[in-house]
Amino acid sequence: MNDIITTLAAFNSYHIAVAFAALGAAIGIGLLGSKAAEATGRNPGAAGNILTLSIILAALIEGIVIFAIFLTKGAL
Repeated sequence: MNDIITTLAAFNSYHIAVAFAALGAAIGIGLLGSKAAEATGRNPGAAGNILTLSIILAALIEGIVIFAIFLTKGAL
């Protein structure tokens, strides 16, 4: 019983913030991928540009999670 209480006490709001950041990033990358596939289907000649832009945007979206992790590490 004490182990469960200790685990729940360690699970604080900082962990929830990182979880929401990861959830938002996952949703963002999913939307980015679907829209990139849709854009490539509409204009196959622009596939290279769409791919490059998608990779850059995916990296920026993942950066949000990394910022959230570093910010919560500093707050602990």
